[in-house]
Amino acid sequence: MTSPSAPVPSRATDAPAEQTGATIRAMRVIQHIITAVLLGIGAVRAIADGAPGFAVVVVAVSFAGLYAAGALSQRRRRSIAVWWLMGLAVVWLGMLVVSAEFVWLAFPLWLLAGYLLRGWLAVLFAAAVLAAVVAAPLVHGRALGAADVIGPLVGGLFAFGIARGYVALTREARERERLVASLVAAQAESAQLQDELAAAQRHSGAIAERTRLSRDIHDTIAQGLTSILLLARAGDTAPDRDRAFGRIEALAQASLVDVRRIVAELAPAELDEQALPGALRRLLARLSDDTGIAALLQVDDDFPTLPTPVEVALLRTAQSALANVRRHAEASRVVVSLSAWGRSVRMDIVDDGRGFDTSTLPAAAPVGGYGLRAITERLRELGGGLDVESTPGDGTALSAHIPLSAAGEG
Repeated sequence: MTSPSAPVPSRATDAPAEQTGATIRAMRVIQHIITAVLLGIGAVRAIADGAPGFAVVVVAVSFAGLYAAGALSQRRRRSIAVWWLMGLAVVWLGMLVVSAEFVWLAFPLWLLAGYLLRGWLAVLFAAAVLAAVVAAPLVHGRALGAADVIGPLVGGLFAFGIARGYVALTREARERERLVASLVAAQAESAQLQDELAAAQRHSGAIAERTRLSRDIHDTIAQGLTSILLLARAGDTAPDRDRAFGRIEALAQASLVDVRRIVAELAPAELDEQALPGALRRLLARLSDDTGIAALLQVDDDFPTLPTPVEVALLRTAQSALANVRRHAEASRVVVSLSAWGRSVRMDIVDDGRGFDTSTLPAAAPVGGYGLRAITERLRELGGGLDVESTPGDGTALSAHIPLSAAGEG
């Protein structure tokens, strides 16, 4: 029964994007680990194969430094990233000259090519790396077998496919982020439009009420006062002064009746002859007589006299809630409590009815003939609010609170 403010995307909407982002981050970490492991394996095998240790260390450190510089640069432009990849390829070719064991690093180069390069450029780069892998043993005087060609070919295709999948995941994550941002903006705009519509409706209602009041005052009180003024001015020269003053008294009495009628129309009839606790007792007694529900009113001993706007708002809220208890709750007992806490007053309405799931209730659902949104707006106009708690099978608790300073103390 709560009235939601601006709607926000659900966890179901955010979860896929979060999972995709986590997958992308995991793939990046795995790529860095693979590169470091293959670099270490290549360096160890190169030294074991008799390559000059100093040269192996120099080329390995150069490759590692250049790779780390590019990997740690999270905001690099694509053009710079392409040149970074080309630089890695050049350093790697130098490493192949030192030792053919560095062919292992072709795998991360294929991964990077599939991610950074597009179209035929990516294919050509991958083919060039494959050619270097196949040629490396020949450069160092080794015999070339079928495995030296088929193995790198399968590995290259596998790495290139993984990289293209990585690109697809990245695009999907960005598209989800864009869609979620659009959804949030649309929901915020919708909430703003709803607030503006509610404000326009309140303003229109206020204008209509002011128009009605001005018309009533003009047609009754103003006309009576005008007549009284004219009679008073002519009183000294009137042939029958007693009759003139009698007419003045009659007009004044009629104007007073009109004033009382207009004032009565501005306040609920239940509050004409009794304060809020009395009006609530009458509502609860009527509820008990009509339905047999045990109804109880609890009022703090120090409960203050309230301003009329506050009494009206709390009474309307109680009427709505009790009507809902009558129609839907299937309750056997309801308790209404009035309490004062600091500079605010609170009215709690608790029943032992069947309750409901508050998350499934529409924001504009009717409550006792009054829309929940209207009740909430009435309380918010006085600086207060409405809280509703309910669980299926465990009753409902409604709490309305209003600061006394919002309407001036009575």
